[in-house]
Amino acid sequence: MLRNPAEKYRPFPAIRLNGRKWPTRTVERAPIWMSTDLRDGNQSLIEPMSIEQKTEFFEMLVAIGFKEIEVGFPSASQTDFDFVRKLIDEKRIPDDVTIEVLVQSREELIARTFEALEGVPRAIVHLYNAICPSFRKIVFNQSKDEVKALAVDGTRIIREHADKNPQTHWTYQYSPETFSMTELTFAREVCDAVAQTWRPTRDHKMIVNLPATVEAAMPNVFADQIEWMDRNLAYRDSIVLSVHPHNDRGTAVAAAEMALLAGADRIEGCLFGNGERTGNVDIVTLAMNLYTQGIDPGLDFSDIDAVRRVVERCNQLPVHPRHPYAGDLVFTAFSGSHQDAIRKGFAVQQPDTVWEVPYLPVDPADLGRSYDAVIRVNSQSGKGGATYLLERGMGFTPPRRVQIEFSHAVQTVTDASGEEITGDAICALFASEYLETQGPAALTGANRVRFEGRDVAIPAAAAIDGTHAQAVATAIAAAAGQGIEITSFESTRTAQGGTAVFVGARVRGQSLRHGVGVADDAAQAVVAAVVSAINRSAWTQVDRRVAA
Repeated sequence: MLRNPAEKYRPFPAIRLNGRKWPTRTVERAPIWMSTDLRDGNQSLIEPMSIEQKTEFFEMLVAIGFKEIEVGFPSASQTDFDFVRKLIDEKRIPDDVTIEVLVQSREELIARTFEALEGVPRAIVHLYNAICPSFRKIVFNQSKDEVKALAVDGTRIIREHADKNPQTHWTYQYSPETFSMTELTFAREVCDAVAQTWRPTRDHKMIVNLPATVEAAMPNVFADQIEWMDRNLAYRDSIVLSVHPHNDRGTAVAAAEMALLAGADRIEGCLFGNGERTGNVDIVTLAMNLYTQGIDPGLDFSDIDAVRRVVERCNQLPVHPRHPYAGDLVFTAFSGSHQDAIRKGFAVQQPDTVWEVPYLPVDPADLGRSYDAVIRVNSQSGKGGATYLLERGMGFTPPRRVQIEFSHAVQTVTDASGEEITGDAICALFASEYLETQGPAALTGANRVRFEGRDVAIPAAAAIDGTHAQAVATAIAAAAGQGIEITSFESTRTAQGGTAVFVGARVRGQSLRHGVGVADDAAQAVVAAVVSAINRSAWTQVDRRVAA
């Protein structure tokens, strides 16, 4: 018996590739995209899509901008056959879109496939057969020559059918299935034999698609395999070199990006990475990764939530809340330090300039996402999150000292509930803490305050500043028979055009408390702020909740 389960496995053999060039290259343009959601993605579902669902999905893919869409396996499924016929008979395929169908190397299945495609303006016929050692030995019990002959014979039969239907613009695609686990020299031998049979030209290229059917090595190894094939394939200038990465190791996106560096022209995958086992490469992530590098991916995800809803409805699979770019929570920060950095980034970001907001690699608005969900507050959050929501909800930014003081009130609420607190609830809490205070002082008119049953006349303002705030406090103190010291004063204009005033005060030597006043009239805002500070010093709203 093996002493360690890891002894059952062997490392993937190294690729001999001298002078590899892909590590020093840069991706400068988007690849040709091919969506296999309706075929490979559909085969992975517990309940395959109906014709109605496939139609809705197809129309969404067209709207996103896909020009090549694999629509099914018509020789293996009556639903797929009928769906292909529906697209053709109802003329649902735009002039700039080419549908693709998959078929095995069997004469009757190829004939059935061409029956499904009768009358189509353009189509890609995709032949595949597995060629790696384990499949040759275990699954098919075939020699290398027999495996190669299967691919060549299927290609010849497809050529004959295509020649009989010259009204259609045919493109041929061959996939050496299980390429990622095949000896490179044999994979090249099979692909060259297929190309020799099809005879592509520079004006009418064929597609050679190299699948990582099972992701068996690190993504840099896959890149080495692609560069080796790119260097050594016959008819290379007449071939569109395509890759179809799966995600068994969780690195399909990295493998696809490196494959582009290594010479790949085209990528097959699914929106959000759906596919059998651990899935195909995630085209949304790939495309948006290009976008964040200043490269137009040629796919429109400006309403990513609408795309996600269609995919979730048709696939009956949820998209993870933290899925890159598309998840409900992917742009959401709960951490206080993250929130503070994001809030400051938003404050300095100017329209139509290079995007540079900390923690946000892409502007959520470019994906049709609002900024409302970017910062959300729970017990893990600090002053930055609450301040950001206050700014959006109330139209002003409290000074840092008020932010810190108010964050304690927010923390008290979230700790007690153990739940998230909404922006509306934060604004209501701020109003309760600072703007709607109950206590010995009350603002009764433009320049009138009532303190413990006594009316206090407020002196006219010579200027709206700390001196005026101290004069207001001194007038109230004279009626109250107690000392009130104004220790700080700040004011700002609100988004609504009024004035917000923030004062720090010590009443009878108590701990410093802050008061806030908001009014259309600046002088009245000063009086309201002083009243707020006095009432909060006497008996704070936080103290009342604790007592209750």
